[in-house]
Amino acid sequence: MSEPRSRPLVSVQAHLRDQVANALRAALIAGELQPGVVYSAPSLASEYGVSATPVREAMLELAREGLVEAVRNKGFRVTELSERDLDEFTELRSLIEIPTVGRVTRSAAREQLEALRPVAEEIVAAAKAGDLIGYLEADRRFHLGLLSLAGNARLVETVGDLRKRSRLYGLADLAEAGALVASAQEHTELLDIMLTGDAEAAEAYMRRHLAHVRSLWAAQQQGKLRKNPQVREPGAR
Repeated sequence: MSEPRSRPLVSVQAHLRDQVANALRAALIAGELQPGVVYSAPSLASEYGVSATPVREAMLELAREGLVEAVRNKGFRVTELSERDLDEFTELRSLIEIPTVGRVTRSAAREQLEALRPVAEEIVAAAKAGDLIGYLEADRRFHLGLLSLAGNARLVETVGDLRKRSRLYGLADLAEAGALVASAQEHTELLDIMLTGDAEAAEAYMRRHLAHVRSLWAAQQQGKLRKNPQVREPGAR
């Protein structure tokens, strides 16, 4: 019986697509790819020194995450988020995450919560170092890891999708202003509260954490308006 053929090119292509997707996410975070601007796969491919195929595949992946949208015969437009979009994302996350944190506080073993402490410390370290990719990755692992202790995979998937659609917003500007460190430290503080077993206090702190994140987004938007007074606030006429 013949052995199945290996397909190294398939894995290489997939790896290249993932590398390009990560590079594009980094460019979005840094503000190198601007909201509302259309970028073609060939031009991005030239910039990154790869063929257009992995760029298209990577952009389609980002489109599934809601970070860009396909523009027929032109390329991909970076998604613009309005204040209303951010309010709605925050409301949805609050409705899901706040009661879930209370539930996990009541039910999770101490060892399960303590296992998340190194991740919380990674978030702080990344914020202090200005490592935005590291910050996002550790922040994602912490929040989704915490929610997974509730035992509902669909809930984790839903929050993961909401985070993908909103978490890149204004991150580079916030890091430059030093605002990320305070938000990062809230993760270890949340863990400490949960370890006391006080579910109501944990829910209140989670509500504060999400409100803090939303206020940082608002501050970043106001900063944009001050830098460019011709830019209107969402909904302004």
